[in-house]
Amino acid sequence: MEQKDRILDTMPREKLIELIGIYSKNWLAMDGFWFQSVERKLGMDEAMFHDVEIWKRFTVTEARRIKAFLGLDEHPGLEGLAKALQLRFYGNINDDTIEIVNDPETGKQKLVYTMVDCFVQSARAKKGMEFHPCKPVGVVEYGGFGRTIDDRIQCRCISCYPEVTDTSCCCKWEFRIE
Repeated sequence: MEQKDRILDTMPREKLIELIGIYSKNWLAMDGFWFQSVERKLGMDEAMFHDVEIWKRFTVTEARRIKAFLGLDEHPGLEGLAKALQLRFYGNINDDTIEIVNDPETGKQKLVYTMVDCFVQSARAKKGMEFHPCKPVGVVEYGGFGRTIDDRIQCRCISCYPEVTDTSCCCKWEFRIE
């Protein structure tokens, strides 16, 4: 049987990168559609419960696959986490920064992940919707992602809606090796 050419095999690099952006937006739209469906029918509390439950599992799956793709060892540290965060499904559609800095209080390094502009919050704002109260989900999502990349990594929320302490960004997270 003759193998047919796959369209992805014939696309130039620029089109493949564009397609990754489309896939990322499509996945995030699906995530938003199910959340808003539950939110409309059962309320924000019920939608948040299910969002947290889903992220408990999804973030581990995503991190495990990215870790394997990058060929990271068991304990790649904050440097490995920095690489992995860049490859998350929404890594190419959100405006974010990743900095590894020395903490003057402890003398140890920490990674500060800042979501400068969030696709989800921007979409909700455009629709005239209240911001997604994402801190409880973020605690599960970022904490689970970091621990899956390196089980020594701990995550702390610095600022995330509805508990905003830094108005220059959508959210900010700190990762440390413990």
